[in-house]
Amino acid sequence: MSESREPKARFVHEDDLPFVDVKSQMQGDRKVSVWLKMMDLQPERAFFHTRYDPGLVLQRHGHRSHHYFFIIQGTVHFGEERCGPGTLIELPLGAHFGPIVVGDEGAEAIEVYFGDCRPVPADREEWEAFKRERGVEELPKPKLDVPDWFGERTD
Repeated sequence: MSESREPKARFVHEDDLPFVDVKSQMQGDRKVSVWLKMMDLQPERAFFHTRYDPGLVLQRHGHRSHHYFFIIQGTVHFGEERCGPGTLIELPLGAHFGPIVVGDEGAEAIEVYFGDCRPVPADREEWEAFKRERGVEELPKPKLDVPDWFGERTD
């Protein structure tokens, strides 16, 4: 007789997970970073609690899957669009947003991906010019503690 395998609820408590520095840059003598709590990371989905340090800038980009970005604290500019707490951004597969500029108070967001969450840069020349204008120096990307199926970083 085979044992039935019915689905079971899984609970992930945010307090049990650290924020991990996944991308950093120098702005003058100040280091700013993107911090993630990878609450769920599977090949078919990802759920992150993301924290952005004040003033952080990120290049215009998309992702390799449909993506939702919900701001819970702070202000973030996506190109000309100013977004504050309670703003939901839907980024379909193939769409781009940015450049991203985080407000002076920093920001926190919930990100949900329906597939591969790795970024797809939109225009590297545009990004290089944007960094020069703002005096931003990207720091080496930290090694991520992710499963082998995740593959290489694309940012």
